[in-house]
Amino acid sequence: MDIFYIVDSFGSLYPEQIARIADVYLEFAAKYGKKVGIHAHNNQQLAFANTIEAVGDGVDYLDATYAAMGRGAGNCAMELLLGFLRNPKYNVYPVIKFIEEHMRKLQAEGVVWGYDLQYLMTGLLNQHPRTAIEFTKNKRTDYSEFYKEIVAQD
Repeated sequence: MDIFYIVDSFGSLYPEQIARIADVYLEFAAKYGKKVGIHAHNNQQLAFANTIEAVGDGVDYLDATYAAMGRGAGNCAMELLLGFLRNPKYNVYPVIKFIEEHMRKLQAEGVVWGYDLQYLMTGLLNQHPRTAIEFTKNKRTDYSEFYKEIVAQD
């Protein structure tokens, strides 16, 4: 089955925007016998909120990752989503165990992902997070200077 995906690549969308976009996608998908999914990035700490907005609007496929792992600011957290769905067939315990045993180990080894100020800034400005990723990679901490740089690009 083909699926149309709502993708908030820049982590710049808000739940009310997701609601409007979902309506358009769902109408189009129904016309062609397709399903709709969502993949939200967490630049503004809204990946979970946007995903649950989408499910409430009728979106069927929900992307999530353990401990919100993903490029840059990460994605919707699987553990949050499973807790929200409250479906008896979903058991959050193995997810918590997996995060404890594997995801925390990755973080301790230096793998970096997750919300940080530089990702918020690119999300607010509706910019691709490549500059924030580079900022993180270079271990910069001059957030105000970074902000001036990316506003100048806008």
